[in-house]
Amino acid sequence: MKHSLALARGFAPGLAPTLALGATLGAVLLLATAGSAYAQDKFPSREVRLIVPWNAGGSNDIAARVLAPILAENGVRIIVDNVPGGTGTIGMGRVAGSNPDGYTIGMGTSSTLSMIAQNKTPLRNDQFTGIARVSSDPLMLLVKTDGAKDVDAFVAQMKANPGKITIGTPGSYNINHIFATMTAKAAGVDYVNVPYPGGAKVITDLAGGQIDAAVLKPSESIAQIKAGQVKPIAIFDNQRLSVFPDVPTMKEKGYDVFPYGPVVQMAYIVAPAKIPPEVRKTLVEAFRKSIQDPRFKTFAAENGVLVDDLTGDALDAEVNAVQKSLNAVATQVFKGAE
Repeated sequence: MKHSLALARGFAPGLAPTLALGATLGAVLLLATAGSAYAQDKFPSREVRLIVPWNAGGSNDIAARVLAPILAENGVRIIVDNVPGGTGTIGMGRVAGSNPDGYTIGMGTSSTLSMIAQNKTPLRNDQFTGIARVSSDPLMLLVKTDGAKDVDAFVAQMKANPGKITIGTPGSYNINHIFATMTAKAAGVDYVNVPYPGGAKVITDLAGGQIDAAVLKPSESIAQIKAGQVKPIAIFDNQRLSVFPDVPTMKEKGYDVFPYGPVVQMAYIVAPAKIPPEVRKTLVEAFRKSIQDPRFKTFAAENGVLVDDLTGDALDAEVNAVQKSLNAVATQVFKGAE
């Protein structure tokens, strides 16, 4: 009789319980799949790797680590990964080649843009998607505390020792290198550029007397300045810095360091190209809130860093504009140099 009822309902004997179990398992699998899809869509579900293409202790590394706890409060937990080398190109190459899922991002700089301008790297800006500008950093010329008393004295020192004065820069063929070269051009003599993988090592060697001068950001040198180990003697900008109001600009002293057009040193966050729009939006919002946070702005002001609100497509446009300027400037400054 039971078999008859089963057959009457369209099931073979013993099949009804099996189908019921199958239906239950199917429902469970459906829910599990839906939950998995939701977890994948919920970005970020884990830490985001932020590649800083410079040594630990440099200005970009410091800024990233100041931002990290603030970003966590805004929903994005980052792990800072220092990948120095190639004036930023090695680390940024890893960003460009990573999966565009938002879990690997990087800190680009104008120094790497200068390498692109001179075709010293296969990297191109269309390999990246802009997230947010972290900072703009006017550069300074520094000497040891017992070195030249001012920039005029330093230029005179270069003239008296043609081809012998050493100036340290974090990398070669970047904006720091450009300004070091322009300083030598102001003196009308050659000099020795000493490249390093990051600003932290430059300032250490300057304080130790291994080099005569350095071109660095305020944030890379402020601790040693306060400790009386080094001193800034000129600013490579058209206006003085509020954090060092007594230090003159090169322009004030009559030295033209922008003969081919203005250039700016900046640091900015990018993701690989083709990142999903919703993931980009999440990153942009988190970084915007964190960079505009009073705690980060206080850090910026204390370290001579300029902060603005430049994100997304507007950042991409700015990067392309800086690239265009560097294409002309770097080529002129380093013409024939190898």
